[in-house]
Amino acid sequence: MKKSLLLAAGAVALGLAGYLAYAPADAPEQAGKPAKGAAIVQVQVPDNLSENAKIGQRAFDVKCATCHGLNGSGVEGFGPPLVHVIYEPSHHGDMSFVMAVQRGVQSHHWRFGNMPPQPGLTQADVIAITAYVRELQRANGIN
Repeated sequence: MKKSLLLAAGAVALGLAGYLAYAPADAPEQAGKPAKGAAIVQVQVPDNLSENAKIGQRAFDVKCATCHGLNGSGVEGFGPPLVHVIYEPSHHGDMSFVMAVQRGVQSHHWRFGNMPPQPGLTQADVIAITAYVRELQRANGIN
């Protein structure tokens, strides 16, 4: 019994530590959040994008920008910014973008609700979109 309680307490402590370590500083539930529909973060767009990223930008603008904002800046009340440390490659690898589009995502870092699967995008589309997001991230100091 005591061992079970210790294990449960340890799991709760680890979960809380993980949340605190990865909770975005500009999470929408905090004071000073942008107005509904406004960009959540400011994004510096690089002067030159690779050809693959340019293709990804066009697909992103059509399929992703409504929720994730122009240039991945997020949209208050709709979807998180992708140009954010939470989505850095070491925390969300490129395959996580493919899986998110194919399967959807249960809300876990942000309070925007679940992301449904996104039909109509091929794996090649998502690879190009990911290239675009990664180039935006690097231009904004997220590596």
